Amino acid sequence: MPIYKMKKNIYTLAIESSCDDTAAAILCNDKVLSNIVARQAIHEEYGGVVPELASRAHQQNIVPVVDVALKKAGITKKDLDAVAFTQGPGLMGSLLVGGSFAKSLSLALDIPLIAINHMKAHILAHFIDEEGFDKPTFPFIALTISGGHTQIVQVNSFFDLKIIGETTDDAVGEAFDKSAKILGLPYPGGPLIDKYAQEGNPKAFPFTKPKVPGLNFSFSGLKTQILYFVQKNIALNPNFIEANRNDLCASIQHTIITILMDKLKLAVKETGIKQIAIGGGVSANSGIRKAIKETENKYGWKTFIPKFEYTTDNAAMIGIVGYYSYLENNFSSKSAVSKARIEF
Repeated sequence: MPIYKMKKNIYTLAIESSCDDTAAAILCNDKVLSNIVARQAIHEEYGGVVPELASRAHQQNIVPVVDVALKKAGITKKDLDAVAFTQGPGLMGSLLVGGSFAKSLSLALDIPLIAINHMKAHILAHFIDEEGFDKPTFPFIALTISGGHTQIVQVNSFFDLKIIGETTDDAVGEAFDKSAKILGLPYPGGPLIDKYAQEGNPKAFPFTKPKVPGLNFSFSGLKTQILYFVQKNIALNPNFIEANRNDLCASIQHTIITILMDKLKLAVKETGIKQIAIGGGVSANSGIRKAIKETENKYGWKTFIPKFEYTTDNAAMIGIVGYYSYLENNFSSKSAVSKARIEF
């Protein structure tokens, strides 16, 4: 890889297309100048993301989204110093659209290409220079929670991250969405569970927490337990869900949060690290954010909760990893391959 001359201001175009959101951001060093996301509403009628439809929509959205990001940032493509893109994990067709665009632009402008791990970006989003938000210091523990992943990661440096716990089956976001589907809520159901939970009794319906050794998680059993519980009660009372919706949502959310917090407490005990950062789409959940914040007074932890727009899939988080990679001359070949699954 060539060594590029360092500049005072490094402009990075970041592209994120791992699932159903087409996103582009412009960063000047570690500061976000623009962060544009085009969402795909078409998947709602199917109750989940349809990969082929997602990749087609990315092809339609990628050029206008990048154009808007550049204009909002007040720069042109000639000002760019690097292009960072999500290499994986994610939906293969969606990843290919963002990766192909990034490679083409990198080649045309003769600027470095930087391939980024999507899950690492969720963690390192905390290093975006944002007023009112502190940055963690190394080492810290990261809880990454999304529709496809649930991980506890020990973060020793920008490029030394080690998974110390993860789900053995469903991710926490999937548990939220599938529980919502059981309750007859539309997709995406996770935010709706959070909404109704705020009006319910979290201890109305006690669900059993799975017994998983160590720092790993399991959510498939909880999902099945919720299904059988709801089916049994509907047989006795057809209006059971409607009559108890808020309490059901509050109880489900309380159980999931308790599972997450129990594992975090164990991680702190095993590592001795009391700095905790959360990331990933599910970190937007108000109950989880509240539970994390309460640990500062309860256990003396120092916690870091990202700005809301950096929790769901976005390109700014790709850009911040791109910036720190640029500083290390850690560039990618134009032959870098998009990967649905990628080593952490």
